[in-house]
Amino acid sequence: MIEPSNINYGFIALGALVVILIGIVISCIKIVPQSRAYIVERLGAYNSTWQTGLHIKIPVIERIAKIVSLKEQVADFPPQPVITKDNVTMQIDTVVFFQITDPKLYTYGVENPISAIENLTATTLRNIIGEMELDHTLTSRDTINAKIRVILDEATDPWGIKVNRVELKNIFPPREIQDAMEKQMKAERERREAILRAEGEKASAVLVAEGEKEAKILAAEADKQSAILRAEAVKEAKIRESEGEAQAILAIQQAKAKGIELINEAKPSDAMLRMRSMEAFEKAADGKATKLIVPSDLQSVVGLAATLKSAIKED
Repeated sequence: MIEPSNINYGFIALGALVVILIGIVISCIKIVPQSRAYIVERLGAYNSTWQTGLHIKIPVIERIAKIVSLKEQVADFPPQPVITKDNVTMQIDTVVFFQITDPKLYTYGVENPISAIENLTATTLRNIIGEMELDHTLTSRDTINAKIRVILDEATDPWGIKVNRVELKNIFPPREIQDAMEKQMKAERERREAILRAEGEKASAVLVAEGEKEAKILAAEADKQSAILRAEAVKEAKIRESEGEAQAILAIQQAKAKGIELINEAKPSDAMLRMRSMEAFEKAADGKATKLIVPSDLQSVVGLAATLKSAIKED
């Protein structure tokens, strides 16, 4: 067993010193992650800005004063009271999107950058809203956002900050103004509804009238076509009737012509012809005519007939 008096304290001290030195060396090795920047001071003064990668600092002499995030950051500020041009007080809260472009200026430019941006946003917002009326304020968010962004970006440039975007998150008018706006919106909706209903009824009436007009036109066209078809049918029937009568007359004339032709072929005597004339005269005498003109030839036939009749009686 080793006696405590025989332990070499020099080796223990040396070992402890080595361990301390190794710890110091390890603590001086720094790895800067992505989207980060380290502000390094040497003897209390700014020395350098470490970007992404491996770095070694000098113990005791150098120190990391600030770790800066290079990502885009969002600052949501509480509602701020503002007064419009027409003396309406309302609450507006804003959201600012910014990014640190110069870690050195961000570290040494302003004591509290976020608080500075908040106060600058509030004062800028009051100045802009003070030049606008309530209705214009409610309908000009894009214009207000653009104006605030330009002013903040210019003011924060010496602090190494770039303002990318500013948004008006909420606008809270006074309660009485909100009630009046709701009533106005309700009245506007009712007016639009009445207009739409009237336009619908008008369109419906127009369609009904056009339908009735089209129906009457179609009925008139149908009557016209029906009359035309009836007239054509009557015309065609008359034409057919006339054609039938003409054919009948033609047949009669052809029959008479055929009879005359047969008589001519038979070569009748004068006595026969005179007898036929007598028969025709008798038929004519049976009519209702009060006057008859007797041809001279027929008179001779009558005399001949009387002579024959007297001769027959004498026999």
